[in-house]
Amino acid sequence: MVDLKGKWVLITGASRGLGRLIANAMAEQGCNLILHGRTIEHCQPVLEDVQKFGIETRVVSAELSDMAQLEKMLTEIDEMGVQIDIVFNNAGLQTTYRNEFLETPVSEFETSFRINTIAPMMICYHFVEKMAERGFGRIINTSSDINLEPQQAPYSASKAALDKITRDLAYAYRDSDVIISLANPAWCKTDMGGANAYFEPESAIPGLLVGAFVNDKKTGRYFNAQDFKNMTLEEAVAKAELQESPY
Repeated sequence: MVDLKGKWVLITGASRGLGRLIANAMAEQGCNLILHGRTIEHCQPVLEDVQKFGIETRVVSAELSDMAQLEKMLTEIDEMGVQIDIVFNNAGLQTTYRNEFLETPVSEFETSFRINTIAPMMICYHFVEKMAERGFGRIINTSSDINLEPQQAPYSASKAALDKITRDLAYAYRDSDVIISLANPAWCKTDMGGANAYFEPESAIPGLLVGAFVNDKKTGRYFNAQDFKNMTLEEAVAKAELQESPY
């Protein structure tokens, strides 16, 4: 298990739900954080959460469906003069559950792909080569196990596309200590998942974190967070490192 104390971590969608849990867990490990939300104000509660850990913290904002805002945010991060060592592409959008799925409008596919596929990959592209040049980096992209539900086609299709591009990117950096992973939290009772979801958000920790802490240079893995439920971080990382890379 790699020691990440003092490393800089970018977390998208950090203002609530799983992103807020990830932020608190990484702060507890001594990581410095850049917290992303749709607005700066949205991140104030999590900023207050993590200050007790004595870490450095920055807050950035962008509507991830707007590529101009995303580019502006990435420039702002560059100008902070810190190196991003770990990225959690946690932010996501689930559009309307449509029983009349044949009436799904094009706009829902467009928005879903911009937020769930294009934005996280633009973030990956922005930081991954810098990680490779320094000889270290971790990227964890949030996946989904939704399957055989055309009622949620815009969301599930955009996540499937993210999975594919993530694995391809991981393959390109397979001979380095830049480890790129997918993490599936499963259906959790967040604002997006709703009250009928199967799992409490806390159950996804530490499973969502293991991709940051593995220290075996095995990339392209898909971690199901619920497989690590109720484990310590050390136990979860040890189990994750037993999982083979697909390459």
